[in-house]
Amino acid sequence: MSSGIDYGKLMHRAMRGLIQEVLEGVQQDGLPGEHHFFITFDTAHPDAELADWLSDRYPGEMTVVMQHWFDKLEVTDEGFAVTLNFGDAPERLYIPYDAIKTFVDPSVEFGLRFESQDVEVEEDDDTQIAPIPESGPDTAPKKEPAKDADVVSLDSFRK
Repeated sequence: MSSGIDYGKLMHRAMRGLIQEVLEGVQQDGLPGEHHFFITFDTAHPDAELADWLSDRYPGEMTVVMQHWFDKLEVTDEGFAVTLNFGDAPERLYIPYDAIKTFVDPSVEFGLRFESQDVEVEEDDDTQIAPIPESGPDTAPKKEPAKDADVVSLDSFRK
């Protein structure tokens, strides 16, 4: 019998499901309007697949942009694959949802950030949701939310 409800784990699953649903819509219909995504992921995740030169260049994490040009988006229950252009060199990436650290759509000031407090225990992850400041298509997402942003941390609800 469980000692309690693991809200952190449930929240992570729900937020990753939201990303999957959004990407499935893009796979089917393309990006609507001004929507575009900045996706930061752990390049060292055991299930992430990327070219050796990219993992050498970005050994810890990498932010990719899905906006003007991307190809062959394939969304599954575990992650997604997409071909992106890196300086006129198309490269195929596979990004598991568990490897995603941030998912940002600056066109509507929406963002999710997944943080792990204890690398050894995946269930103890902490999910934070914060409004993302407005940015243009050439602006990388900020690592920290704006000072005026309200960040909801699940730790405040844990005993």
